[in-house]
Amino acid sequence: MDTNVVLSGLRSNKGASYKLLTILNDPRFEINISTALIFEYEQTLKQNYKDLGLTLEDIEDIVNGICTIANHRKIFYLWRPMANDPDDDFLIDLAIESQANFIISYNKKDLKTIEKFDILVLTPKQFLQLIGEINS
Repeated sequence: MDTNVVLSGLRSNKGASYKLLTILNDPRFEINISTALIFEYEQTLKQNYKDLGLTLEDIEDIVNGICTIANHRKIFYLWRPMANDPDDDFLIDLAIESQANFIISYNKKDLKTIEKFDILVLTPKQFLQLIGEINS
């Protein structure tokens, strides 16, 4: 799950990103994280905590909560450069390492190259529709 999804879900409780955040512990799917992804979550959320109406302690709790339920992956092999935006390469490394079926992101264009590994890039809404959580 890309950082833009987490940020979007914390900005508003009305969209697909928020719905996805509320079911992260659902047994129908697994969340995978790496050190790089957790650092990005933490940095981005802390930069935006006031706009989100949260405290820094809230951000720590959210990141720790994700760490508690997610599969922790160590990245031993880098597939770089792959993404159109080099800042997104670590997501591709994580997806390949964890043998993911999907990357959930609003940044489909920059991550499109991952599809050659049979890993789809879906928006939160597309993912929720796929698992039957929301209607088409």
